[in-house]
Amino acid sequence: MLLSRVYEFGPHVIPESQVFYKSKFCIGLVNLKPIVPGHVLIVSRRNVPRVKDLRPEEVADIMISAQTIGTVVEKQYQATSLTTVIQDGPEAGQSVAHVHMHVIPRKAGDWANNDDIYDELSAKKKARVDNEARKPRSAEEMRQEAEWLRTFFPENYSNDL
Repeated sequence: MLLSRVYEFGPHVIPESQVFYKSKFCIGLVNLKPIVPGHVLIVSRRNVPRVKDLRPEEVADIMISAQTIGTVVEKQYQATSLTTVIQDGPEAGQSVAHVHMHVIPRKAGDWANNDDIYDELSAKKKARVDNEARKPRSAEEMRQEAEWLRTFFPENYSNDL
């Protein structure tokens, strides 16, 4: 049974049910509006807007977590590569002023031009992650995905963290 703990992601409140990974300085959570199946987020526990605001140990933890999470996401979503992105500031496309990394599983031919994925993450496309026209997933869909992903991280998911 999950505790009813919540986490901050900028101004958003993220319920425990959407978290699948925990480390000392960050959490892994499922995405409300993923651009492909398996698109997840790694969010710093401390609510700071920019990478320059993180302490060195927080930066290291996010990168180690990205490596750990990325390995699982790539395998479980039958991908062959990953795009890992931090949009650091509003001009870089950051829509939530809280340090977070996108981990996006990739396959050959998923975008006609490989770099078009960056348009999906920026204001250039209507399919943008935070675009109001994109239909958000239900809380139940997100809970189910997080619950499934948690099974791959038993050592990195504890209510004690």
